[in-house]
Amino acid sequence: MEFKEFKLNKDILKALEDIGFEKATAIQEETLSNLLDQKTDLVGLAQTGTGKTAAFGLPMLHNIEYNNHVQGLVLCPTRELCLQITKDIKSFSKYLEVNTTAVYGGADIKNQIKDIKRGVSIIVATPGRLIDLIKRKVVKLQEIKIVVLDEADEMLNMGFKEDIDFILQETNEHKNTWLFSATMPKDVARIASNYMQDPHEISIGHKNQSNENIEHHFYAIRERDRYEATKRIIDYNPSIYGLIFCRTRIDTAEVAEKLSREGYKAEPLHGDLSQAQRTRVMTRFRNKEVQLVVATDVAARGLDVADLTHVIHHKLPEDIENYTHRSGRTGRAGKKGISVSFLTKKELYRINQLEKVLKTSFVKKDVPEANNIVEKQVHQYIDKINSLEVNDKDIEKLLESVLNKFENDSKEEVIKKFISLQFQNFVSYYKNSSDLNKSFENSPSDRKSRRDRDRGRDRDRGRDRGRDRDRDRGPRNDDPNAKRFHISLGRNDNMNPGALIRIICDSTRIKSSEIGKIQIGNRDSYFDTNKENGSAIISALDGKDYEGQTMNIKMSKSSGDSSSRRGASGGGSRNDSYGGNKRNQRDRSNRGFSNNKRRRN
Repeated sequence: MEFKEFKLNKDILKALEDIGFEKATAIQEETLSNLLDQKTDLVGLAQTGTGKTAAFGLPMLHNIEYNNHVQGLVLCPTRELCLQITKDIKSFSKYLEVNTTAVYGGADIKNQIKDIKRGVSIIVATPGRLIDLIKRKVVKLQEIKIVVLDEADEMLNMGFKEDIDFILQETNEHKNTWLFSATMPKDVARIASNYMQDPHEISIGHKNQSNENIEHHFYAIRERDRYEATKRIIDYNPSIYGLIFCRTRIDTAEVAEKLSREGYKAEPLHGDLSQAQRTRVMTRFRNKEVQLVVATDVAARGLDVADLTHVIHHKLPEDIENYTHRSGRTGRAGKKGISVSFLTKKELYRINQLEKVLKTSFVKKDVPEANNIVEKQVHQYIDKINSLEVNDKDIEKLLESVLNKFENDSKEEVIKKFISLQFQNFVSYYKNSSDLNKSFENSPSDRKSRRDRDRGRDRDRGRDRGRDRDRDRGPRNDDPNAKRFHISLGRNDNMNPGALIRIICDSTRIKSSEIGKIQIGNRDSYFDTNKENGSAIISALDGKDYEGQTMNIKMSKSSGDSSSRRGASGGGSRNDSYGGNKRNQRDRSNRGFSNNKRRRN
């Protein structure tokens, strides 16, 4: 249906015409049909990028009174989404006397207080900052008419459960609550049950179903080839404009730094960046000065960037809900998009899980070979030349002298020279590159093969397995300044003292001489170092990836804990291990994605 067929306020229709909105999307059509003429609670399930802001923004603007008392509240998970929703609502209310303001953390709260005291009808807020304003008695929600929970599943994933409860309890009983979510986990259902009365439910597609405009591709790779495969996908798609998702801040920074160092227009986006840095990255990205943003799930939540061609999962998320939100950043507003995943042999089973839950198909692709990549780059360059509009006046003065320099060359020779000049570094890089698909096929298919390989390597180096388990230098166990740290990976995960030292030293400023006794067990490991190094080590290593496994680390209660030594000897029970090892055990037994929820960072 077209928007003019609905009984919307004429000034709203005029604003929609100005911005080129003519036909309603499925979620917009359903919500407008149910919310314009009746007061009701509503649960709307639809994928990211299907037009949910207009779905709740238009009926909200139609139903509130136009005065300076807060009547509409929109809660969302991130500052980026908060600003985007505010911008959209302002464009919808261009010809209305409605003031809309955004309140979010990381900005000056004094300016936000001034805006609210001038009088606002609609507040768009992140939960934490809104609670600050409620406690300061700047915002009062007793007269609120409509509360919208946008991306409710994301807010709960980020740890806002208690904040949402607090805010909803501050509102009156007669308000209408509209909840919008891409997925419907139990916590979202709980909100609907506790705070909504007989809500009307709209579901566009099945719960958790993927956007039909997104193609899902996956590539089977070795763990060591993950970054190289990412580069090849980028090179094979010269016009790529997308997001690359990593699991940890450290991985995000490393991948972005490598890409930038090799000439790609890439920037990181993670929780360690200040608000000013995040704003700068997103401004450059939206202006297409940056081609690729490498992000963590938390940092990228709520991002709304038009025309993204690709979402690349450098490593799959643990939660299926996160995959839905990641991939939903592309294929928006009816446009096509591609979601790319890289999986090792032990991760391939996850494709079946994703297909079942998302009710979509994943297409297995071969990692592009070097000759295909070079050919694609050259053809795109030639297409650019063919489509280039030449300013004859500027070139005419130079043309004669330039043609004279090529008078002894044929057309073919001139073209060869230009292509060689443009692509010589590119061709040189890929000249001796390997076929990553064959490398994957020839790689060990199970953990036993890898252990056998590692044992052979250790024998070749003349190492003694007992010495590999225990290594002693640095602070002594009885040193009062020494502290013992527990790591959730062991010999079965290809961990050894050399690898552990390298990881610590590469990720922190700690020297190898500061690392004391190391004990490597089959399933977990321990090491001693000075206790003042503790915060730096945990911050740098906890959650870091090691050969496809997530490393969890914590400080033991005492450096001489005998139970710790039993756990590292290889004979201890699984209960001796850090809680993170349960997740590794779940991954190894192919039980699938974790449902663990994370606090916001």
